Amino acid sequence: MKVAVVGGTGDFGLALAQRLAEAGDQVVVGSRDAERAQAKAAEAGAFGGAANADAVRNVDLVVLAVKAEAALPTAQELADAIGETPVLSVASGLRFTKTGVHPTAEDRSIAERTQALLRAPVSAGLHSLAAVSLAGGKADGDALVCGDDTLAKGLALELAAKVVTGRALDAGPLTSARALEGMTAVIVNLNRRYKGHAGFRIVGL
Repeated sequence: MKVAVVGGTGDFGLALAQRLAEAGDQVVVGSRDAERAQAKAAEAGAFGGAANADAVRNVDLVVLAVKAEAALPTAQELADAIGETPVLSVASGLRFTKTGVHPTAEDRSIAERTQALLRAPVSAGLHSLAAVSLAGGKADGDALVCGDDTLAKGLALELAAKVVTGRALDAGPLTSARALEGMTAVIVNLNRRYKGHAGFRIVGL
């Protein structure tokens, strides 16, 4: 599979690009800075690096791996370049307070709001995975993916299966991204309290 990782120069995007390249995917690292993208692509063992608008062209799947606050502006900026290429949204909106980490008060997930900006079908997933968990190899546990488009979700599940030690599981329609993104807050709170790198594994299936 040929995959563009937009935000591939950040910690999560770079770790994801490394794991996918190791799995044999043709990975293009995207960044606002083409030279930085090329340098990080070489570091990750990826196929190449390019400015975001060039990175997303002629690929099978686009992963929006930018920070949450940049996810929607980036999607809007790249809408024409992405066209109808399936997109995987991995961002979670979080509020950091003195009492802990909370989901945002938005009614819709970042993935749903991304879908409203794009012609492309959007799926959501990998919310339980942290950059530090992917940096040293496959992340321990399962990965959940949701979406409304069968093809887009299938590609996202195929990708997810390559970067976890467990399974990539279909978590239903795109509205499930509200729960998956909210679960990120739970995981961050666990990591803070217990000084760990939590993931999750689904049992009984």
